[in-house]
Amino acid sequence: MIERLIVDLVQDRLAANPAVGLVGPRQAGKTTLARALSPVYFDLEQPAERLRLDVQWAALMRQRKVVVLDEAQAWPEVFPRLRGAIDAERKRDGRFLLLGSVSPALMRQVSESLAGRLSLVELAPLLASELPSVPLAKRWLRGGFPDGGVLGGNGFPQWQADYLTLLAQRDLPGWGLPAKPAVTERLLRMTAAVHGQIWNASQVGQSLGLSYHTVNSYLDFLEGAYLLRRLPPWLPNLKKRLVRSPRIYWRDSGLLHALLGVRDADELLHQPWVGASWEGFVIGQVVEFLAARGATVAPHYFRTSDGYEVDLVFQLGRHLWAVEVKLTTSPAQADFARFNTAADLIGADRRVLVAQVGETVFNGRSGIASPGGLLELLTREIP
Repeated sequence: MIERLIVDLVQDRLAANPAVGLVGPRQAGKTTLARALSPVYFDLEQPAERLRLDVQWAALMRQRKVVVLDEAQAWPEVFPRLRGAIDAERKRDGRFLLLGSVSPALMRQVSESLAGRLSLVELAPLLASELPSVPLAKRWLRGGFPDGGVLGGNGFPQWQADYLTLLAQRDLPGWGLPAKPAVTERLLRMTAAVHGQIWNASQVGQSLGLSYHTVNSYLDFLEGAYLLRRLPPWLPNLKKRLVRSPRIYWRDSGLLHALLGVRDADELLHQPWVGASWEGFVIGQVVEFLAARGATVAPHYFRTSDGYEVDLVFQLGRHLWAVEVKLTTSPAQADFARFNTAADLIGADRRVLVAQVGETVFNGRSGIASPGGLLELLTREIP
């Protein structure tokens, strides 16, 4: 079994809370991780499992092992029971581990029934740092889903295509998305086409025959299903005109590449959007690595109307980090100079240009690093 970075965080949260919600996309490895933590497991999407839980409930409340409830939002009736059990022994921690694949449905139940009783932890697909034996280029091409080809085999890109079809035709409608599957599939392809770009809901809406309000509501579902990341702008108090719309990124690079018809690494490198793909991949690795280490940050980007920009901005501890991502093995001095000018505008006191370099050169305030080198720098700064 692959050792997941998030295990320590889940165990720490269980030790301090009656219940923990482990959320993330389908097939990211939540069930595998949970079953390694406890053998007491129920899949609440299955009627037979709901019956088994109902019959065994009294006995389960007396035993001391963590009760794992998979796809908990599929059976809303369980939430009042959980609240009653937790309130009956309020000081007893580490009792329930709830797994969920879509945040809106689960969060609605949590806010109504388990507010103040549950801690949420997000599990992403496999990170590059969790796969030291897998070449970084392979992880970037195929994404992080365990069954999607990153661990071997010929699953990519057909596995990703099937995964997205199932989401569009079954899961997203079941979770409340009102769009027809054909519209959802078109929206998925259109968001892939604007990966890394400024989000323009009106433009996308015109192509789909929908209002921008409707398109934005659909985007909320895709974000809640852990497919997309909406990166808001960093808006310091400057006299310069700033870009104020969010950027859109696909969270898993393998899903992005499958949607855009890429089949292998050579084909990827010939795409005009390959730089945006690499940028989104690095941003995702940074944000999800920090979250797995318990240092959840609020990621932003920064861009002025005259073109000065920083791909990733976030506060970590006392420091404001500015990260610029370049798909090159030899970044030019001009690239770093322009990046430094943008970082000066926001007052960033930690600046890293990420490229495909072999050695990290960092003077304690700024420098150049590989993706792995940046993660090592961040590890030293995690509070």
